[in-house]
Amino acid sequence: MSGFHVVIPARIGSSRLPGKPLLDIAGLPMIVRVARQAAGSGALSVIVATDDRDIERAITDAGYRALMTRTDHVSGSDRVEEVVEREGWPDETIVVNVQGDEPLLPPEVIRQVGDAMAADPALDAATLCEPVDDERIATDPNCVKVVRDARNHALYFSRSPIPGARADGRRGRAGPWLRHLGIYGFRAGALRRFVTLRPSPLERTEGLEQLRLLENRMSLLVLDCCRPVPGGVDTRADLERVRRLLADASEHDSRLA
Repeated sequence: MSGFHVVIPARIGSSRLPGKPLLDIAGLPMIVRVARQAAGSGALSVIVATDDRDIERAITDAGYRALMTRTDHVSGSDRVEEVVEREGWPDETIVVNVQGDEPLLPPEVIRQVGDAMAADPALDAATLCEPVDDERIATDPNCVKVVRDARNHALYFSRSPIPGARADGRRGRAGPWLRHLGIYGFRAGALRRFVTLRPSPLERTEGLEQLRLLENRMSLLVLDCCRPVPGGVDTRADLERVRRLLADASEHDSRLA
């Protein structure tokens, strides 16, 4: 069967924002809003993979599907791979990993990743990026930058601003940079291989799991995002920003009604 599945890993623990998946955003838990966005992508299925019964309850009460997964997973990719195994998906199955803290992620963006994987059966994985012109954002280590080859395959990811300007200044500013968006499409077989690989040296240095793909010569396509992505929720300030955006959108819709 053609198409793709969406798996949303969600754990309750968060050092910066405790209980993050269940925090209220305009009357709904954040994880429910993420599932709603994913359901609009045209995916064959949407599954929230969690180790928390309250998250499971919130998802099922909202009419979506949740799977309880192990509590010892190191990363979201490991949690997604457990779902792949439990569902018995064959190696060619396309799985899109959507982060559980992206309540405003446009469904078109999710579909773009799934369609990119379907268009090239040789791909192991695909992800997205968008341009950043602001040097303050580019130098923020929380903003992950990516550089690509001539075929738009990833060459490297870094928390540092890459590419950098020459020290003698003859090239001027290095921007615009490309900010990596944390959404991934995998073939199930590639994901199975990925989780068996040990964390790589560059991955440990940068704290970026996707570098394990590159160090093991797995193909990772990086496409320009088809729509702007408002940004996820990592901090209390992010949460309030998303709440304001949804409140403003609701007020705008009510004025048009």
